[in-house]
Amino acid sequence: MVGMKDHDTDLATRIVHHGYLPPAGFEAPQPGVYKASTVIFPSVAAMRSREWKDKSGYTYGLHGTPTTFILEERLCTLEGGLQCVLVPSGLAAIANVGLALLKPGDEVLIPDNAYGPGKDFANGELARFGITHAFYDPLDPADLAARITPATRLVWLEAPGSVSMEFPDLCEQVRICRARGVTTALDNTWGAGLAFAPFDLTGDGSLGVDISAHALTKYPSGGGDVLMGSVITRDLGLHMKIKLTHMRLGLGVGANDAEAILRALPSIGLRYRAHDEAARALALWLQQQPAIAQVLHPALEGAPGHAHWKALCGAAQGGQGAAAGLFSVIIDARYTQQQVDAFCDGLHLFKLGYSWGGPMSLVVPYTLASMRSRPSPQLKPGTLVRFSIGLEAVEDLRRDLQQSLERAFPAA
Repeated sequence: MVGMKDHDTDLATRIVHHGYLPPAGFEAPQPGVYKASTVIFPSVAAMRSREWKDKSGYTYGLHGTPTTFILEERLCTLEGGLQCVLVPSGLAAIANVGLALLKPGDEVLIPDNAYGPGKDFANGELARFGITHAFYDPLDPADLAARITPATRLVWLEAPGSVSMEFPDLCEQVRICRARGVTTALDNTWGAGLAFAPFDLTGDGSLGVDISAHALTKYPSGGGDVLMGSVITRDLGLHMKIKLTHMRLGLGVGANDAEAILRALPSIGLRYRAHDEAARALALWLQQQPAIAQVLHPALEGAPGHAHWKALCGAAQGGQGAAAGLFSVIIDARYTQQQVDAFCDGLHLFKLGYSWGGPMSLVVPYTLASMRSRPSPQLKPGTLVRFSIGLEAVEDLRRDLQQSLERAFPAA
């Protein structure tokens, strides 16, 4: 302490203001975890001149630390973006985009099979702010084109759709929006930056989305124990709109959560492929089971939007395509909801729980009619059940499915 000697101060003061600094040059496989609300400045001049918007300096913990800056940059590498903000969840990413880009009188278009809480956000908060919305058919680009009006400022895209897993013609959707000068935002949680490149859909740099929103809760975390989201862009002006709203909303993430995702990121490719391979094996097996009317997995022939998946994702993973570890089935309509619930309850290794992307396999039955604003002719009659395949042995999962199918649907 300049100007003061140790014997002039109390022990409590000396502990708080201890002058030791460790030597520079320490390097390890994992970056350090910096926890801060207050950031110390060396002088008033530094405090007044330091800028938080461009990562050239640190001003306050909410605006970033070395730990969060590193995570943002690595996520940009994963998805092919240039700028990133971190938020407390995937839903917060959707909200951040909507609040940053829309004002009273604007309209947002949302695919009818989009993530349910995102639709609820449009129905609730955005509607209260005088922002209208409409739902479009994700499998019909002409329907999207017809619904764009002079008030449309934002179009959400989702590939594949939530729960029912239809894969859209994402390239055509982006072309339509670009021709009309409308910003596109993609929920890229399923693709995770691995199934396809959201900012380079055609591989030649000529076509990409404007914004990629990602629930890092899923594959980047991989443990089922972290809630976080990201919003990634390539346009600086668009990024600054999002970043300023992010700041004004006071959005931030915990250093230990950022550390957990940084620790998991190096293995995301290995885990994604393992989830994918196991899901495909089980989806193919379920196609042969008499109680199953339809398997909804974009990599399977005949699944809604399979050709679009193949065109966009087919070259990934050594030509095998990439398709994550998520799929749904339609239980034949001759079975009751009670039987379907009994099937889900009867599973031992598959646990009942929302989310996906973790090591444990999950199952959830859905009442799809309550989640859609229009009929879904691409889906067969029956009750939908979604599976998230974890990292257990495939044969163990298959046996678990078989025993519960036999108990719940004995006449199949």
